[in-house]
Formats: sequence, structure tokens, C-alpha cells
Amino acid sequence: MELKHLLWGSATAVMVGAPVTAQTQVEFWHAFTGRLGELVAAQVETFNNSQSDYVVEATHKGNYSETLNAGIAAFRAGEQPDILMVFEVGTATMMAAKGAIKPVYEVMADSGADFDSDAYIGAVKGYYTTSEGEMLSLPFNSSTPVLWVNRDALSEAGIDPDTDMSTWEQVGEVLDQLKEAGSECPMTTAWQSWIHLENLSAYHDTPFATKANGFGGVDTELALNGDVQVAHIQAMGDWAKEGKFIYAGRRNEGGANFRSGDCALFTESSAGYAGIKAEAKFDFEVRPLPYWASAVDAPQNTIIGGASLWVMAGQSDEEYKGVAEFLNFLSSAEVQAQWHQDTGYLPITSAAADLTREQGFYEENPGTDVAVKQMTTNAPTENSKGLRLGSFDQIRGIIDEELEAVWSGDKDAKTALDSAKQRGDELLRRFEQANR
Repeated sequence: MELKHLLWGSATAVMVGAPVTAQTQVEFWHAFTGRLGELVAAQVETFNNSQSDYVVEATHKGNYSETLNAGIAAFRAGEQPDILMVFEVGTATMMAAKGAIKPVYEVMADSGADFDSDAYIGAVKGYYTTSEGEMLSLPFNSSTPVLWVNRDALSEAGIDPDTDMSTWEQVGEVLDQLKEAGSECPMTTAWQSWIHLENLSAYHDTPFATKANGFGGVDTELALNGDVQVAHIQAMGDWAKEGKFIYAGRRNEGGANFRSGDCALFTESSAGYAGIKAEAKFDFEVRPLPYWASAVDAPQNTIIGGASLWVMAGQSDEEYKGVAEFLNFLSSAEVQAQWHQDTGYLPITSAAADLTREQGFYEENPGTDVAVKQMTTNAPTENSKGLRLGSFDQIRGIIDEELEAVWSGDKDAKTALDSAKQRGDELLRRFEQANR
């Protein structure tokens, strides 16, 4: 792609022959609208005003899937942006796009940028690095699932709002009490595959897929139909049958039901914080994601959702220098701490988490550090550092179908998860053949 420049300097300066300063333009495509879009625009404006060599131009390209597809189409046409936001399930797709990307560690090294990949939180970094620890894309907006609690709903049902719900066994007892007290929605969820299979597996240090969840090669197979997964999905299926778990949809439809006060418990991303804080008219609390005490003595760590920033191939050295500067800016402790506090996304570096603590944010907003602790208490294992599966967006669609069959009572958990594995493995074999 040709180097893009914007000319700066007054007309008078040009007329008298004074030198004109050229700023290199850096194109950044993202998937954020609403409040998140405003916050990204503010970050870009701050960066542009902080120096005079580069101008970042941020453009919204639709939702996550649409942004990824726009980036692929633009690369084929030779019109790709410098930076492309890609959701975490697109990681394997980007890695397999030979010649389409320039790894972040190369961008930083070639630009001579001061860059330390060890500054990033392990459970976040692991998702986007090679087996040698080299960073392929820059973590940007990373979240992890937690348990949101409507304390008022518990009190109204005669339940102590401080009751321990660290385990699913304890949650089951609370659901019984809520149902007996007449609650029409004891619990709901968002993102059912991400929370109740992908994170469930990591949290219990059990594989979701073979080959280190796909990190060890494209010849991976799903392992989501193990004992822990079957037991959990069956328990939720039983709760659905008994009216204790109310299914609202595949994405975040359940969020509206919780924010309105209709549901007492809600499993959702830590990034639900901004919306819940803005809308909830009740006393709410964030708790760690529960675990099964029957399966493990203590939980491992949850894994992330969200997106990372990929640098596209085929740009000029000057553009790559601008990209390196911008990515370093986004990773700085001050910028990351503010982003974390505004959104509920995780601070991607230890320095940002430390700064947030020093600023008193966690003290003033109890529970906002739950997700950080959940992700960082234990070093990630092969089963809990993330997932790297081809055609993962489509595989999630299969999982959604099979889970819906459990919630409706049409299938038991074992049958549904065995089917999800078989159908998902067929997509993995096609991806493997295309990317040998």
C-alpha cells in the first residue's frame, strides 16, 4: 500500500517556502459503537494530540464478525488497514492467513520500540502468543466471566445476600430457595458456550480440546464432552426444566433481564460492569465464577473473551513505526488503567492493575477486582491459557444449538455434547486440510 500522508502547516508557510511537516497516517479498523466507540475515539484523539509524527484514523466496521470479514476482503483487494481488531475466536483464522499479518513482536523489533511482552498478564498474553512466547497480536479489550448478584432479590426471597456462592453446589441451593420464594428468574446467562463450556473447562483445569486446546497444532479435536462438562450442563438442564435457569439467548440477551431486576443471578462478562452500573436500580454485586467442589479442591483460572489488535502486512516502514508507537500508547499503564475502570475490561498489564489499585478504584468500587484476581491467582496451564481453534465462530454456533436442545429438554447433556464434538470435529478437519 502506498504511504499515506496528510499535509500540515499553514498556507503562508508553504508560500514562503518553509518546510512542510508530513504526518504518516495509520488506519485502525474496530468493532465498537456506543460508549465503547466513544472511549476508543478519545484514546485515538489523545494519541494524535500527544505527538506530531503520526495520525491514527479509527473507523468502525461493524460487529466483530463483520470487522474480521472487512479486513479479509480489504487485504484481498490490497487495501487493508494498518491495524485490525479481531475477536478472540478469530485468532486461529488470523494465524492461518499466510502473508496477511505482521506479528506484533516483529513490528516492535523492526521499529526499535521499547516493548516487553512479559509486562502483560499471563492469562491474557497466552491467548495471543506463539508457543515460544512471541506476541502475535496486541491484547486490547479482554474480559472474563463472573457471577453478578442482585442482592435485593436475595433479601426479598429471605436469603442472606452475603451467602457464600463460591461453588455451583451452593448456587444450586440458592436457586432452590429463590424458586420456592416465587422468583420467576432465579438465574440467567450470557454467552453460554464461552462461560459454561470454554471457561468451565479452563476453571476446572480440564481440556476443551486436545493439543493444548489447539495451541499445539491444527490437528486438534474437541474434548468438551468430558465428565466435568457433562455434569455441569446436565445440572443446568435440570435447573432449566425446574424453572431455576431461564435461557434468554446466545449472545447477551440475558443482560436486559438482569439489569431490569427480573433475574437474581447472572453469569456474564466482567465487561458488563458499565451497563449494569448505569442501569441497575438495585443493589448489585460481582462475585467470582462458581466452581464444582465435587470436581476440584480449588479453581484454576478463567480465560478471556474480547479482542486483540492485529497488524496487517504490506505497509511501509513509516506506518509500522506509527503502529508501534500507537500500540505502546494503548498499553501504557495510564491508558490501560482508565480503560479498565471505564469499561470493566481487564487491565492487560500488571502495571495498569497496580495503578488502578493505587488510585483507590477497587476500594471505591468493591468487586471490580474480582475478575483480575480470578485471572491472575494461578499461572495458566495448558488447559487454561486459552483456545486456538479453526472455524471457532461456526463451532460455537453448533454448541449453541446443542445446548438449546438440553435447555428445552430434547436431549440430555451427554448426547448433546457428544453431538457437538462430532459436528465440531468435522469443521476442525476441514480447517486442518486447508491449513496443513
